[in-house]
Amino acid sequence: MTSFFKASVETLPSALLKQRSDANERAKKSRVGKVWLVGAGPGDAELLTVKALRAINTADIIFYDYLVSDDIRALFPKNVPAHYVGKAKNQHSIAQEDLNQLLVKQAQLGLTVCRIKGGDPFIFGRGGEELLELRTAGIEAEVIPGITSASGCSTYADIPLTHRGLSQGCTFVTGHAEKSLDVNWSALAQLNHTLVFYMGLTRADEIAAKLLAGGLAADTPVAIIENGCRRDQRDIVSTLSEFPAAVIREQVQSPALIIVGEVVRMKEKLQAQVQLHVSEKQYLLA
Repeated sequence: MTSFFKASVETLPSALLKQRSDANERAKKSRVGKVWLVGAGPGDAELLTVKALRAINTADIIFYDYLVSDDIRALFPKNVPAHYVGKAKNQHSIAQEDLNQLLVKQAQLGLTVCRIKGGDPFIFGRGGEELLELRTAGIEAEVIPGITSASGCSTYADIPLTHRGLSQGCTFVTGHAEKSLDVNWSALAQLNHTLVFYMGLTRADEIAAKLLAGGLAADTPVAIIENGCRRDQRDIVSTLSEFPAAVIREQVQSPALIIVGEVVRMKEKLQAQVQLHVSEKQYLLA
C-alpha cells in the first residue's frame, strides 16, 4: 500500500502538486506559534537547564543575546537559523521595541521561537517587557529561568553571596543608567547585605564614592569578576576605595560583576583550604 501511495503521488499533475504544497504552507502558517524566553545562565554550557536545552533543540528559529557564550551557541542545531539581537554598551543591533515586534511576527507565522538571554530573563534581562508584549498580542509565551550571573559567577569565584555572621542578605543593583544611578546609596550602605552590581564597570568611580559617602568602610572588600563561569574567568580582589583604580589597572572588560561586602573575604579562606590539602597530598607522596 505504501508503494502504491508513493506511485500515485508521483503521477499527480504538477498543478495539483503545487496546490498541495501551497495548502501545506498555509497550514504551517496557520499553526499557532510559541515563544520561549530562555535563560542561558552566565556562560558555562553545562549550567543550562534540561528544559532550556530542550527548547533550543525544538526551535524553528533562534534569537540570541550578546552574553550568550560561544560554548552555548555551539549547541544550537546546525539546521536552525540563529540571529544575533544583542546589546553591548552603545552598540544595539536592534531596538528593543523592534525586537518585541519581531518575536510577535515570527510566532504569528506559526514558528516555535527560542529567545535566548544570558543569565536569567527576569533579572536585568528585559524579559518582563518581552513577555508582556507577547501576551498582549495573544502569543503563547513561556519563560525558562536561568542561573543569574550574581549567583553563578560568585560561586565559581568561591564567594558565597550570604554567609552566617558576614551577610544577612544580598542585593542586586544595575549599574546601567542614562545619566546617574537612581539609588538610595545611604540605605544601600547600611543594609549589611552583599551588594552585586551588574554592568557597573563604567560607573566604578561613582559606585565607590557613593557607598563611601553612605557609610561603608574604605577597606570593605570588593571582587571584580570578569567573564564569569567561562574558561577565561578572572577574579580581582580589592577594596572599596581602591577598586576603581584596579578596574583601570587590570584593564577589566565586560562582561564583569562587582561584588561588595565582607563575604569576599571568604574567597581567600576557602582557597587556602584547597592549597592546604594539596600541600598535604604532595608531602605524603614525597
